[in-house]
Amino acid sequence: MPTLPPALDGQSLALNTAFAVAHGAAVPPIDPAAMERVRAGRALVSQLLASGRAVYGITTGFGKLKHVQIEAADAATLQLNLLRSHAVGVGPHAPENAVRLLLLLRLNTLLRGNSGVRPEVCELLLAMLQRNVLPLVPEQGSVGACGDLAPLAHLALVMVGEGEAHVNGVLMPGSEALERAGLKPLTLEAKEGLALINGTSFSTAVAVLAHGKARCALRHANLAAAMTIEALQGSHRPFDARVAAIRPHPGHARVAERMRALLQNSAIAAEHEHCNRVQDPYSLRCTPQVHGAVEDALQHTGEVFHREMNSATDNPLLFPEDGESLSAGNFHGEAVALAADYAKCAVAELGSIAERRIENLVNPDLSHLPPFLAGGKPGLNSGLMMAQVTAAALVSENKGLAHPASVDSIPTSANQEDHVSMSPIAARTFRAITENVRHVLAVEILAATFALDWQKGRRAGDGVEAARQFLAQEIAPPSEDRLFGKDIRHVRELMDSGRLMSAVLKPR
Repeated sequence: MPTLPPALDGQSLALNTAFAVAHGAAVPPIDPAAMERVRAGRALVSQLLASGRAVYGITTGFGKLKHVQIEAADAATLQLNLLRSHAVGVGPHAPENAVRLLLLLRLNTLLRGNSGVRPEVCELLLAMLQRNVLPLVPEQGSVGACGDLAPLAHLALVMVGEGEAHVNGVLMPGSEALERAGLKPLTLEAKEGLALINGTSFSTAVAVLAHGKARCALRHANLAAAMTIEALQGSHRPFDARVAAIRPHPGHARVAERMRALLQNSAIAAEHEHCNRVQDPYSLRCTPQVHGAVEDALQHTGEVFHREMNSATDNPLLFPEDGESLSAGNFHGEAVALAADYAKCAVAELGSIAERRIENLVNPDLSHLPPFLAGGKPGLNSGLMMAQVTAAALVSENKGLAHPASVDSIPTSANQEDHVSMSPIAARTFRAITENVRHVLAVEILAATFALDWQKGRRAGDGVEAARQFLAQEIAPPSEDRLFGKDIRHVRELMDSGRLMSAVLKPR
């Protein structure tokens, strides 16, 4: 039986655990010490209510209505009204993996004990995850401050038996979803509605999922580049460790090392070691510099997302040890927005340089191979002519998507929220760019596979050769024109499933 990752404690959730839970892995249990912190936070809420003091969101209205005093008898109604009024999201619904991660992240942040909810709230979030009760969450409607209010309101509505949810893929009213899963709806108490919706969990969930796929894309980009280099008889000398040593960016060194591993023991390289070609195009020669910079960007942004997953991001924040409630701005998504914008620009560059390598593969003036790698009679057959156009279209689309969302702000809530982050937009465009780049890389891997077919009889480097042999069993060689779109989709499936990379990394 597989071992569960460490217990959820609000402070140490790892990116790989979050990614795994989002895709259906078992949910870690709640750390009992974290639940004690939750109880302490809730006790402080009770004290504040008894004191009669004006405390934002507990005994007052929200946003511009912060000066409106709320009677203690209306505390529960205030929280329910908050969910109903804020569940105004529109647009496409978040995919199931994003909703699973959203539930996990909201649970994790509440477990820090600074939000003032009862243990029952955390227990219901955990149970919904375990029983696959996934609220229907529209993706549009948040500006990333005061947190991701609209998406999280849709999530929280199901917890009180309203809204809609999927249970095992079937959409139904929230009340029915809970009943079918053997769960009872909550009756919210003071602070709990606000604690559930006031935070960056939606932006962070989308960004974390995109980040995991971007890391996967980078690994395949390194392989694609190595395959193209071998197919075009490119030089291995730019990947010398000495080159990276005198420009010590860590990503550069790691990518160069991976390229050497993929290309080692190449008979193709040995045969053209003394040819008269001095330098390759930048898209081949500068792989460590470009891919390495992307790796460094993803390393940095991963650290940001990891910190955000393990933060208390609502308002007001409760500090039971001091008996204080502080109104502050941890709900502001600027950290997530800037990181997602940085990451998406980096990943867009993976697609940009890959498209140039595709051009080098299909252009006969550059490759000295059949035009567009067409089998049979070029002219009668077009080969991968349009596949390069598809890659070019995706790369161009990414240029528009890469515009930083974080440079925009628009005042909301009667100017109470006068500067916002646009973190959910940054995260969603990060995801869109990453998906486009994964398609571009599938085109390059297909083109490089066809081009390597013209190197028959000559063994490629270890990693490239393993990929070639694996792909030879999955993809027919270039011959007469066929539905190459199906081949591109199949390569993408091999990438997504991990089968291609497993074949490359398999001990030989």
